[in-house]
Amino acid sequence: MRIRKGDIVKVLSGKNRGKTGRVLKVDSDKLRVLVEGVNLIKRHSRPTQKNPKGGIVEKESPLHISKVQLMDTRNNTPTRVGYRTLQNDRGQITGKVRISKKSGEMI
Repeated sequence: MRIRKGDIVKVLSGKNRGKTGRVLKVDSDKLRVLVEGVNLIKRHSRPTQKNPKGGIVEKESPLHISKVQLMDTRNNTPTRVGYRTLQNDRGQITGKVRISKKSGEMI
C-alpha cells in the first residue's frame, strides 16, 4: 500500500473533496482508509460507561483508497508515490523507500 498510517492525505472526490487530514487507520484487505476529520457520520449510541449520557455521536467513516492522494510535505500539493531502492557503497541493496513523484524527495 502506498498510503500508511500517519500520512497527510487530500480527498480527491466525493462530498469531502478538497479536505485534508491525517490517516488514522489503513485496511489493506478492503482498500479503505480512515482520515481524521473527514467523512463524518452521525451514529445514535445508547448510554454506556464511557458515554453515560448516550445520544448522537459524530465519528469518521472509512473512504476508499482511490479517493485520497498523499500530500507532498515540501510544497503542500498532492503527489503520486513512487519507490526507490537504497544501495550501500558496495552496490548491495539495503532497503526500499517511498518518494514523491512531484519533488523527488523521500517521504
